[in-house]
Amino acid sequence: MKTTHALAAILVASTALLTGCASTSTSTPYNNAGYNNNGYNNNVSSGYGTIDSIQVVRGQGGTNGTGAVVGGLVGALVGNQVGSGSGRTLATVAGAVGGAAVGNNVEANRNANGQDMYQLNIRMDNGEIRSVTQDSVYDLRVGNRVRLVDGRVYRY
Repeated sequence: MKTTHALAAILVASTALLTGCASTSTSTPYNNAGYNNNGYNNNVSSGYGTIDSIQVVRGQGGTNGTGAVVGGLVGALVGNQVGSGSGRTLATVAGAVGGAAVGNNVEANRNANGQDMYQLNIRMDNGEIRSVTQDSVYDLRVGNRVRLVDGRVYRY
């Protein structure tokens, strides 16, 4: 019974430690302001301009810690089936840590798949250049006159 309580405490501590290390960075290599984890522009603004360029960019695969927690639990359960005594405890901890790392990577890869985004560089009528990242461009082409409304670009 004492081993079970120690095992549970180690599992909770290692899971909390690993999920605390999860990255929630909101910066992108394109523009460090105005983007959330999904790569969408959050700037609330409107105006008119012309599209200077359109580039395909890969959205970032973020994690919220769910994969690490589930992986840690599965790893701990598998590790607990190995050995006996202190060897079992060590295997359980190693399984929890390894499972959490694998689970976090699986979640990041799953979130990144199929997330091609489009970065539109727009020369506004006042001369300002704005970069907007959105999930589709529909009928937008370089040179089109556009309207920027709440962080989305629409043909004008």
